[in-house]
Amino acid sequence: MGETNGGLQAPHVIRRNGTFLMFYGDWQHIALATSNDGKTFKRQLNRAGTVGLFDEGPGNNTRDPMVLPIGDRLYCYYTAFPKGKGAVYCRMSRGDLNDWGASRMVAFGGRAGTNPFSAECPHVVFLDGDHYLFRTQRYGQDAQTSVYRSQEPLDFGIEDDRCFVGTLPVAAPEIIRHDGEWFIASLNRNLDGIRIARLRWSPQE
Repeated sequence: MGETNGGLQAPHVIRRNGTFLMFYGDWQHIALATSNDGKTFKRQLNRAGTVGLFDEGPGNNTRDPMVLPIGDRLYCYYTAFPKGKGAVYCRMSRGDLNDWGASRMVAFGGRAGTNPFSAECPHVVFLDGDHYLFRTQRYGQDAQTSVYRSQEPLDFGIEDDRCFVGTLPVAAPEIIRHDGEWFIASLNRNLDGIRIARLRWSPQE
């Protein structure tokens, strides 16, 4: 079905109109599978009979999708490294899951760097009028994720740090709100599982 052999990774699931949508990477494309029960998923194929919804070109490792509904649109954030330089990109859909707009680079460079892995696992949260982007640079014992804040969901800074808030000593975080409480999930330092902790938002000092 066009998937890279051994490349199935980074599933992100949302529920929309009663259907579970699983966005995932195949180490080259962003792809989609759907489910009615959240357990059994079926790959959605494009007109060519393959799984790819879109990518940033051959060999650029388009991966790590995260989808955020904003208004009547779905915003799909993901990473890739054209010319060996990692950046966060976004594409939008108005509901047709096979039709995604042109890619837009939304975060690149600055103190987080421009190497192929400087924009890993993008995750975006909307809170009190601002969008927060979490972007990982390192894993393991020296884990680091940079955090950015912007009122514009398509602009967290290109080769500048005007939206930079700070760093967290975690890798691949995902922010969860459940029953009015906030949590953060991230990789264990030994990369042998996932840990979850309560998260508190506080004014910037």
